[in-house]
Amino acid sequence: MKETWRWYGPLDQVQLSEIRQTGAAGIVTALHEIPYGEVWQRNSISKRRDKIKAAGFEWDVVESLPLHEDIKRGTGDLASLFANYRQSMANLAAEGIHTVCYNFMPLLDWTRTELKSPVANGGTCLRFSAFRMAAFEICMLDRAEAENDYPAEVIAKAHEWYVASSDEDQKELLNSIMSGMPGAYDRYDIEGLQRALYTYRGMNAADIRANYQRFLHEVVPTAEDLGLRLCVHPDDPPRDILGLPRIVSDADDIAWIMNAYDAQANGLTLCSGSLGANPENDVVEIARKHSDRVHFAHLRNVRNDPDGSFEEAEHLRGDTDIPALCRILLEEEKTRKSAERRDWQIPFRPDHGHELLSDPQKKTFPGYPLIGRLRGLAEIRGVLHALSA
Repeated sequence: MKETWRWYGPLDQVQLSEIRQTGAAGIVTALHEIPYGEVWQRNSISKRRDKIKAAGFEWDVVESLPLHEDIKRGTGDLASLFANYRQSMANLAAEGIHTVCYNFMPLLDWTRTELKSPVANGGTCLRFSAFRMAAFEICMLDRAEAENDYPAEVIAKAHEWYVASSDEDQKELLNSIMSGMPGAYDRYDIEGLQRALYTYRGMNAADIRANYQRFLHEVVPTAEDLGLRLCVHPDDPPRDILGLPRIVSDADDIAWIMNAYDAQANGLTLCSGSLGANPENDVVEIARKHSDRVHFAHLRNVRNDPDGSFEEAEHLRGDTDIPALCRILLEEEKTRKSAERRDWQIPFRPDHGHELLSDPQKKTFPGYPLIGRLRGLAEIRGVLHALSA
């Protein structure tokens, strides 16, 4: 497996020269400055690729080539949006980049309620608190029917938190929920989020699935022609958020996606943390079933609470068996290599990480500290070496 590292380009406080010291061999990045729906031009791609190459890396994975919200809603000038997406894919392939991660989460990407939750041995982690999310939806956003989405004990705790919270507490909660969108141009305040949610009114999971299937049929044939691998990222967390249906959350969802356009170019980003945030997901079994369609892996761990909350755990100490996942991916690599596939190697990155030691001074994107991810990479590297011995 190839060690890679997520880098946010000019927006990132972690420099490529520092990433070299982690031992990672490849870079995962995107042109975050380009608004969603616009074409990624070849000169912009090549400039970013050349900077990465000059630092001693390959640009292994695009994360992400984002989808405009109109594609998810099935509204607007879809023909132009699909054409732009296909052109961006063609431009990436022309510049030698052939793996593209994306997601189909409505409005928000990964969602957390706390960005600096203390951990036992020192440092902080990302956390999703069920009662804080309920307080946001019910008390701050005033979303109709939000109380139907939470158990009574979570709702009671949500109201307690809201009554005791200050304006600053509420502002911090909104900021935390919005922080999973680096590079996105839509940062919502309460009124803006209410308006954005209104554009999805009346849509159910079947509607979102139909729009997703349309997207696959519009772009996967082009990916096949280009020799490009698309890999969808699971929902994070793997549950409906803000009343919006999420359709990449469990084993049934993933099986549906793989069958919606049955081709190697329609693949999966195996994110152990996202899938692991649903205790009912057997992440190892999902990996085993779909290993031939895994084009990219995010390896991290979470620790779940009974009320639906979870937090980022140490990479080897959460609820998911990371060594078992690594074993499956290594076996899949052997199968691909024996078939003489040029793309036999599976890139992975240590996803998220605790803020440790001097990480807070660096002011990196939430979840992407230098030292915390370096610890995760070192631990996973050790597992891979042991399994490969």
